[in-house]
Amino acid sequence: MTLTKLFFPAVAALTLTVAGCSKPGEAPATSAATPEAAAPAALSASSYDTVTKTGKGFTVGSMMSAQPVYVLFEPQCPHCGHLWQASMPLQDKVKFVWIPVAFNDGKNLAQAVTLMSSSTPLETMTEHEKSLLTGNGGITAMGGITAEQQQAIKTNSQLLTTLGQDSVPFILAKNRTTGEIVSHSGAMETADLAKLIGVN
Repeated sequence: MTLTKLFFPAVAALTLTVAGCSKPGEAPATSAATPEAAAPAALSASSYDTVTKTGKGFTVGSMMSAQPVYVLFEPQCPHCGHLWQASMPLQDKVKFVWIPVAFNDGKNLAQAVTLMSSSTPLETMTEHEKSLLTGNGGITAMGGITAEQQQAIKTNSQLLTTLGQDSVPFILAKNRTTGEIVSHSGAMETADLAKLIGVN
């Protein structure tokens, strides 16, 4: 599915600087030098519904929030770690659903399953990102991945492709002020994230 096929005129998107991790073999997503690289994907309400129904992840933040903010991320992506840190000040107002993908079947897959399956996701993800960003590789992954868990991560990874994306982190949300679907590919600062999702 291409971004052209997913575009609907009523969809809003903000143009912000991109910094993310790409799938192996793809060009790295870095600070944008061209308008095409800077522009986030324009996605439809049906794309948001697809993520709601298909993505499997963990929820942190304000559980009473009616409109979750979805973040597709890869465990070994430092830009995802920076976005996690930027999201922390907003977690008292926003429900975030973090959906892990894996760009390979090694450590990335095992960490994705561990994060997705944690009974204490806030603590586990915070520990993981702190370890990753200090150069220690993230948390020690649990062993014994089941076929069901592996399939869930594979489905999440396919979801990223379905959304026309090849890098993470990728944010998909409904702006609280306008109700429009907004998206962004790459890390963001807290203020930019708040603006994207319509949180004061």
